[in-house]
Amino acid sequence: MTIRIGYFPNNNSLFVLRHNGLLERRLPEVEWVDLRELPAPPRADPRTGLPTLHSDWLFEEGGYDFIGTGFTPPITGLGQGRDLVYIGISGPRVENGRLVSRAGSGIRTVADLHGKRVGIAHGSWQTTLALLALDREGLRWSDITPVDIDVNEGGAALLRGDIDAWVGAYPALAEVEATAQVHTLVDTDGLFSHPSLWFVRRDFAANHHTELQAIITALQESDAWIVANPRDAARFFVDDARRRGGTADLDRWEAALRGRPFGINPVTDEFLDEQQRCADLLHTNGLLPRTVAVRDAVLPWIGEVIEANRSATAV
Repeated sequence: MTIRIGYFPNNNSLFVLRHNGLLERRLPEVEWVDLRELPAPPRADPRTGLPTLHSDWLFEEGGYDFIGTGFTPPITGLGQGRDLVYIGISGPRVENGRLVSRAGSGIRTVADLHGKRVGIAHGSWQTTLALLALDREGLRWSDITPVDIDVNEGGAALLRGDIDAWVGAYPALAEVEATAQVHTLVDTDGLFSHPSLWFVRRDFAANHHTELQAIITALQESDAWIVANPRDAARFFVDDARRRGGTADLDRWEAALRGRPFGINPVTDEFLDEQQRCADLLHTNGLLPRTVAVRDAVLPWIGEVIEANRSATAV
């Protein structure tokens, strides 16, 4: 059976694994599905809903069996009634990005965002960060004007004045910092742990133990390789951007990779508590159509497999 794995640059671990060939040594029948080549899901109004983004393609013909994303997509999938299960999480990525405004804009605190335009890659971890920041100040989602914007385009929109604040991530945030001064409204640290995470359909986890273990082991090996070879790993991202007609800076990508945690770890109670709190907030603010119980998406044996592999492939 051919195992289909979805990948894109935003999940650094799977993107590098796609290019370094380590999975094929363990699982020869692999098909890599570039998420950027799939038909885009319907855009959701960022004021009233969440796009499904990645979880739908787990359940569609021509999609994939295994995916890695950021914090929000599995909550969205569960909220849409998708029967998915968590595989594992990375360490905290609190240095990866933050909510910023232009220096001198007069927007100095999150409270100042009332009625303002906030740029986010809607449906990603950026939605969660903005919502948590607002909630901490006693604000609701309806108190801002969320603007759905690509993660690589938000910085330019901020500098043009098209948006008033932006949840920026490196390396795109570094490009803005190199040309203009920004003011930090809130750091990720202290709001949530912001890990990478991986998930699959429940039926895939139940019926493909051997294949799933091979993917987990290869991810651990590949992440260890990234830590030991960050510049070589960065070249995969730069080469990809250039093949697609764009530009990317090797030094900035290397710095971004050096600043991120790698390794796939079992889901923890602390992570699940964060997921549940965010799921509840998303529902309360009208972005999720139903309440979810995130612990229903946990299969304990998967954590045991990850833990057993960590001693051999520790990052």
